[in-house]
Amino acid sequence: MLRTSFSGYRLCARRLLWTTVPRHKDPWPLPNTPEHMASTTTPSDVPPLQPLPRPNETLETLRARLIYQSRKRGTLESDLLLSTFARDHLQSMTEAELKEYDKLLDEPDWDIYYWATGKRAIPERWTSSPILEKLKVHARNEGKVVRRMPSL
Repeated sequence: MLRTSFSGYRLCARRLLWTTVPRHKDPWPLPNTPEHMASTTTPSDVPPLQPLPRPNETLETLRARLIYQSRKRGTLESDLLLSTFARDHLQSMTEAELKEYDKLLDEPDWDIYYWATGKRAIPERWTSSPILEKLKVHARNEGKVVRRMPSL
């Protein structure tokens, strides 16, 4: 009987604790949820982060860096999409296209992924981008190619 009342007390205390403790905001909300969308808006007075300047970077170094940055994004979906895109297209890109692709890689992973797959509207700054169009074609995978991470 004592055990029953104690467990009943514990259950009652949990319910009370559950309803009275203030909930904290999740620091890592799931992508594309209302909480995530609300937290990704930045105030207009905060300037966006500028990429590191790389003066005198050779074309070979630029290609090597872009291959690495395409492969090591942080999410498996972006890693797979961008690393296979880099493997298939980087060698044939001009210097201007490489620099545009470099700017695209400065965007957040999930934004690039959703833009390429057509799940989210593309912002004005990228609507006329031929690199993003190539990436969208690559993401559609019309040839139904089985993709895997390229070898190092």
